[in-house]
Amino acid sequence: MDLWTYEREQWNQGFDAVCGVDEAGAGPLAGPVYAAAVILPRELDIPGLNDSKKLTEKKRETLFDIITAQAVSYSIQRVEAAEIDEIDILNARMKAMQLAIDGLSIKPDIALIDGNRDHGSRFAVTAPHVTIVGGDGKSASIAAASILAKVSRDRYAAGELDTLYPQYQFAKHKGYGTKLHYQMLDQYGPCPAHRVTFLKKWEARKP
Repeated sequence: MDLWTYEREQWNQGFDAVCGVDEAGAGPLAGPVYAAAVILPRELDIPGLNDSKKLTEKKRETLFDIITAQAVSYSIQRVEAAEIDEIDILNARMKAMQLAIDGLSIKPDIALIDGNRDHGSRFAVTAPHVTIVGGDGKSASIAAASILAKVSRDRYAAGELDTLYPQYQFAKHKGYGTKLHYQMLDQYGPCPAHRVTFLKKWEARKP
């Protein structure tokens, strides 16, 4: 699969600055949702570039450094757990993606967005854009954004959250709803980093 097909389509239509956008951390029980926007040099060859979910953590970390060093511009933004509870995860994802686009040092002519959603009930991607289902495995720019968002979120969970709340062992589960994470919730209850609206399953099985 040629990862530059979607970018070329936009360049051929006269859109010069094309950015890829993706988010990470929609599913975890704790921590922020992250989004990244990336403008790569045209046709840049990054060996091993792919959807972040198909890569090992070590490979993602390596690619993160390559992408941030070589990108024309990149931006990584997040929406905190408390706001996710307030506006819901779909709105939080849309807000994070638009914040990431707004954070680029070069205003993109068009954004390629992973998935099929571009708006929630309160927040939307307002920049000119195209949605691509499975885009993180089809577009170099979106794949790069998926890696920046995923690595940033995992680093935050394993670093800052683990330091703030060591009893939950965030470095091991990164906030996802694993057996260990549910055990820690049983033992300690939620902490300020938890998304209260995501704990319904856990609350339902409490004695």
